[in-house]
Amino acid sequence: MRVTANVRIQWFHNELTRGSYPNAPRIAEFFGISTRQAQRDIDLLKKQYGAPVAFDRKHGGYYYESEFNLPVMVTTENDDMFRSITQNPFVQDDHGADSLIIQSQIPYTATVEIKDKLTVLEMRSYIIATEKRSRFLCEFHDVDRFLCAIFAARSGITVIEPEWLRNKLFDMIDKVKSANPRE
Repeated sequence: MRVTANVRIQWFHNELTRGSYPNAPRIAEFFGISTRQAQRDIDLLKKQYGAPVAFDRKHGGYYYESEFNLPVMVTTENDDMFRSITQNPFVQDDHGADSLIIQSQIPYTATVEIKDKLTVLEMRSYIIATEKRSRFLCEFHDVDRFLCAIFAARSGITVIEPEWLRNKLFDMIDKVKSANPRE
């Protein structure tokens, strides 16, 4: 099956957010394309979307220099992307036409630590695997919604990785604290 550049870019973005240092040969191997085409995809992400992507020689792959989220992409049933991804929900736009909104087909992942069993139950819609006794692998498509679930949890949840998600959590905490100073 032929995969569009948008799908490859979303996969690459997910690998970057996981901190796995992907590179052009890895993209090429995964999608069965040339290394040159894979490098064009990386360049497209940097130039068209303004992604802060940099190469790390030590790890032999790319990483984000700062936090970055892909923009929402809207496609219609006339696009190749629409035909390749039919399992996502349809949304009616203002003109009555069916549109498909795709932010990230490949979900974000995070490792969290939850010590309270009731909180584990509360987070079960995000948990896809148990890594260790109280560590869980979570999967989510909406970063803000996932962070809100962490805030609303019955007991404390520690974000182990990725670091960018933990930093975003700290930023949210700082905003809440500055908007609600103690008297």
